[in-house]
Amino acid sequence: MVCDQADRESLGLVLSAYEKDTIAARATALGKGGIGIIRISGPDAGRISKALSGRIPEPRYATYTRFSDDRGDTIDEGLLLYFPAPDSFTGEDVLEIQGHGGPVVLDMLLNRVVGLGARHARPGEFSQRAFLNDKLDLAQAEAIADLIESSTEAAARGAIRSLQGEFSALVNQLLSQVIELRVYVEAAIDFPEEEIDFISDESVKGRLEEIQGTLASILEQSREGALLTEGASIVLTGKPNAGKSSLMNLLTGRQTSIVTDIPGTTRDVIGEVLQLDGIPLRILDTAGIRESADQIEAEGVKRAMAAQEEADLVLHLVDASRDSAPADPGSREVIVLNKIDLVDDISRLPADLPRISARTGEGVDQLKAKLKQMLGVAETEGGGFSARSRHLSALRAAHDALADGYHVLTGQQAGELLAEELRACQKHLSEITGEFSADDLLGEIFSSFCIGK
Repeated sequence: MVCDQADRESLGLVLSAYEKDTIAARATALGKGGIGIIRISGPDAGRISKALSGRIPEPRYATYTRFSDDRGDTIDEGLLLYFPAPDSFTGEDVLEIQGHGGPVVLDMLLNRVVGLGARHARPGEFSQRAFLNDKLDLAQAEAIADLIESSTEAAARGAIRSLQGEFSALVNQLLSQVIELRVYVEAAIDFPEEEIDFISDESVKGRLEEIQGTLASILEQSREGALLTEGASIVLTGKPNAGKSSLMNLLTGRQTSIVTDIPGTTRDVIGEVLQLDGIPLRILDTAGIRESADQIEAEGVKRAMAAQEEADLVLHLVDASRDSAPADPGSREVIVLNKIDLVDDISRLPADLPRISARTGEGVDQLKAKLKQMLGVAETEGGGFSARSRHLSALRAAHDALADGYHVLTGQQAGELLAEELRACQKHLSEITGEFSADDLLGEIFSSFCIGK
């Protein structure tokens, strides 16, 4: 079970609230198409099917039929698919109407369905019902939205793996280890007459270290998964005419930014999205950093500084033909030596810094490799699963709880405090799959889904 009935009641998500509630929505995108689908879920799905077509089709068989209005006139003709509860996506009676994909005819069909007693579904409500009926856990439900929103093939494959439960299985396996250790520790505390001296038991320390190692591995994989799902933002910065706009155009493969010999050409933040080995990146070209009396350029510099604060990574370009590299780059900053085609002897340049020519393309492959390294992308075969910032936060919190538990076990020999840290770790891990979730979090997650999913 993903969450028991008591959990649902405490969250205000009692399934009985849905028992008389049937929802409907378009499941295909707005606009014209060859086929359009209306999806219905709830106890009235069968009745609506009979009123609309004169029949309740055989479960899981496509049935060709006419769809009629309240006067018996034909609205459209197409296929009906019926999935009775509990063997459906939502766990409720589900009906899918497949008609022609014109927006007018689909509106007529949806209005007819609503007139028969259904209501318009909220964003993500079908997936939310699947979660509440234990058809999916929360990480799997989020993977549906991630799959729809995928901007790269790697992201789509990662979302499929999460939807199939790969990420959840790793988290649940870790959760089982934490619970097992917590039960052992709390039993020793609650039943001292059994004389279980777990403080001096090296196996407890060993099991805790094993759990920490497993969690660290999942956290590392999740960082890559979050990159696949949410991407990263990279800001190009440096002095005027350092070659930022030229590098922007080289990376994107098109003339995105204006390139001239006049310093201060770029006045605003210019963004483009590209892929780096399947990772969606948003590259931001910014105004050259310098003092300026020009009000517009000064505003551009101000925006450039703000973009750097919010970026995942900053590429600080240096004109290697005339300037030296800054001595103390930040933790999120990569110094890039540009214009090496104008340098007589590149061997005098620092070998540990990327050396490129944005004009000729020399060294750009090495720069891309450096970006992947800085973003924490490993060279692994087969790809990983999708993840979100929410998952990373929960995993980091669980990691911190385990670290604190290890400290109180080895440093203070405080069993009660170890049990409390294990409880906190269990809670944080449970937030990922939805076994423990606040109602406002669920609302925020599902409201970001598209309508009809």
